[in-house]
Amino acid sequence: MAAVVGVLNESLTESIKGFYKLRKAFITLDGILQAEAKYVKGLPQSSVDSRSSVDSLRSNRSARSLKGTSGAVENEADSLFKQAVTANASQEAINGIDRDRNGEANASQEDEEDDEFYDADEVHEDAPDKDSYEGHLEMNGVPKNETGLPKNDAKMYGSKNLPNPKSPPQHYEVLEQNPDSDVFSNPIDVFIHSGANLCFGLLLLMISMVPPAFSKLLFIIGFHGDRDRGLRLLWQASKFHNINGAMAGLCLLGYYHAVVGFADILPEATGSGEDQSVQGYPKERCEILLADMRSRHPKSQLWLLEEARMESMNRHLQTAVSLLEKSSGLKSPLKQVEALKMFEKSLTSMYIHDYPLCSKSFIECVSLNNWSHALYYYIAGAAQVELYRKYQSTDTSKAKEHAVKATEYMTMAPKHAGKKKFMARQLPFDVFVTRKISKWESRAKEWNCDLVHAVGVSPVEEMIFFWNGYKRMNPEQLQTSLERLAWSESAGNHNWKREGRDEKAILAVLKAATLRELRRCDEAERILNAEVLSVEKSELKGALRDDWTGPCAHYEMGVICWIRRKEVQGSTNNVSGKSGDDWVRKCEEWVGKAAKWESYDLDARIGLKIATAQDTLKKYWQGVR
Repeated sequence: MAAVVGVLNESLTESIKGFYKLRKAFITLDGILQAEAKYVKGLPQSSVDSRSSVDSLRSNRSARSLKGTSGAVENEADSLFKQAVTANASQEAINGIDRDRNGEANASQEDEEDDEFYDADEVHEDAPDKDSYEGHLEMNGVPKNETGLPKNDAKMYGSKNLPNPKSPPQHYEVLEQNPDSDVFSNPIDVFIHSGANLCFGLLLLMISMVPPAFSKLLFIIGFHGDRDRGLRLLWQASKFHNINGAMAGLCLLGYYHAVVGFADILPEATGSGEDQSVQGYPKERCEILLADMRSRHPKSQLWLLEEARMESMNRHLQTAVSLLEKSSGLKSPLKQVEALKMFEKSLTSMYIHDYPLCSKSFIECVSLNNWSHALYYYIAGAAQVELYRKYQSTDTSKAKEHAVKATEYMTMAPKHAGKKKFMARQLPFDVFVTRKISKWESRAKEWNCDLVHAVGVSPVEEMIFFWNGYKRMNPEQLQTSLERLAWSESAGNHNWKREGRDEKAILAVLKAATLRELRRCDEAERILNAEVLSVEKSELKGALRDDWTGPCAHYEMGVICWIRRKEVQGSTNNVSGKSGDDWVRKCEEWVGKAAKWESYDLDARIGLKIATAQDTLKKYWQGVR
């Protein structure tokens, strides 16, 4: 984890050092998991499969319904275990990895037996086996009951084991034993196993999400991402009642609510409940995980934040805002958590077009966070622009007030750009904001007008697109977005005839994305073909123009093809004459063109969508559909 933080350093030198540490961590973690798999493979099958009827991770899930349940639980967990992995066994595995890699083993260590784990004593004749797990946790030598469940209730509140997805052929199987399995009798082994699964799973997941161009470089220097395996490792780590389990749960929910929520071309999650696949967005499985974490850590504000994000993913944006506003009275001792909550509230209020709350919340983010102040001022000013346009023809005094605030925030944004860097480079949104404000200031001079009148197509809707807020909106909110976009071509905008091709391309992409979410794909395709795809690249590049519309239009066409693939596969009346596979090939063609596009504004952000789409398409052809 320290290596991951090192890579994300502001200094390029420190980032390079972080990559070196990350490489070492990658090799070490991979070795630990291989040693684990090798050991478990040699265990008797009955020992590996031994599981209690209640999962110690899931036992707290029913906490609400079990309030008031009490009773002494006998602490005889030692009788449950027939075999155990001791701390010495874990150390022996790590030593074995080092010997294999360096070839420096002594003569007495050259036997293969020395590289194997050893079974602990399994003779417990005086202790009868139990049918269910009754809790086994020692703190300061005093045995504690971890679950708090009466013995007779264990089976009643038991949960199914997590699924065993097919492992990629080039990798060994991911261990998926539950925490109460005989394999995890030693707390040190539990910590090593859960920690290795957490760290290696996070590494594999992060590497799989980097933009296409950068991923090739990482592949050359030995980093191989694997999204499916990384997710499975994180799900395994999330089963354990320790800090590693909590961190794994946080990583999983963050991934599904942020990264998956940001992408459009995704596989469908199969199965239900705890047996759902890890691909796509396994809604039910995430709900179960969140309920688990809320019961384990009832006072933590991070899980309230994830609950709000889950509501957003389910298109319940108003509910998400309400949750975040109610939690404002429950202050977290960590300033970073408060900053995350405020930022999520700011974004969600932007999605529901609550411009006063959006502007106010982003200004509050400035005092809570040291990063991205330029972006906060920019979006706060953009919300004031929308309020100005709203009252322009109905209440001139209010309109003037919002115009003043919009100008104030907009002019402040570039002053805060470049203060924070990532790998010695400016943050992408800082570059975008600086160019955008420069474009509008140049137009204001050229057109001899105020800055607020030089602003082009709705900057709020543009931000919603970059954060993929359309995916979280219900039909009514999507319709409101179309109405806000329609202002650009209305009589209220006296400068539309002066606009260049790039500004009209912005409007086309934003309208197409909104219509696509409403499943009006034919209209979206017509707009993209007429306003973006038929335009020469040179007309959308150079100077202060917005050059991101070209690759985004190609990506949007890919999303439309992916949607039509679903419609064809679920319909008996196929008027297009194309099969589902035909549409997938078209989708692959459009996404491939977007992936090969030259450098443009926010290409890393759009590249994340493209990388996810390419991973989905690859799995589609492999049969994971």
